[in-house]
Amino acid sequence: MSQLLPVMEAFHTIQGEGLYAGQAAHFIRLGGCDVGCTWCDVKESWEAGRHPLKQVYALVAEAIGQPARIAVVTGGEPLMHDLGPLTQALREAGFRTHIETSGAHPFSGAWHHVCLSPKKFKPALPEAFERADELKVIVFNKHDLQWAEEQATKARPGCVLFLQPEWDKRDAMLPLIVEHVKAHPKWRISLQAHKYMNIP
Repeated sequence: MSQLLPVMEAFHTIQGEGLYAGQAAHFIRLGGCDVGCTWCDVKESWEAGRHPLKQVYALVAEAIGQPARIAVVTGGEPLMHDLGPLTQALREAGFRTHIETSGAHPFSGAWHHVCLSPKKFKPALPEAFERADELKVIVFNKHDLQWAEEQATKARPGCVLFLQPEWDKRDAMLPLIVEHVKAHPKWRISLQAHKYMNIP
């Protein structure tokens, strides 16, 4: 198992989206993504080779230096990498391990919380829906609301469902999302609160 991972950035912040929004967390953003969302706000993460390889123990040591004990592994698409050693080391250091993934690659690692954000560009695997604790669908256009309903049918019982407006389309999409959630109360609304707060 590899102990080296391509790391775009690691930083201590406030979780901005989804079920844990508003809580302090240490983010580890890995390089590499083959999903290719046109509206991705971290396209610089796509090429793994552009980012330095870091040892798992160094990543965990950096995380330990911060107060939060939630570690969120994101990307890019983090499941392009073997995350077993990283999650084992984080758990041994007392962290909750959270992942944000498109679900397009097989799972590795041990997770306390899985945020699945499926994309049209590359479908999520069935196992991703079986493991998701929250399903977060990004709404870029009106049709995405119907697509979200299709994705929700695959979610396991107890999975929390979120609709989140794509940031640049939020003014147009948020009213549609509000009406959809009022009509379909199984959904909740997620906003990118960290952007409103001007934090990473």
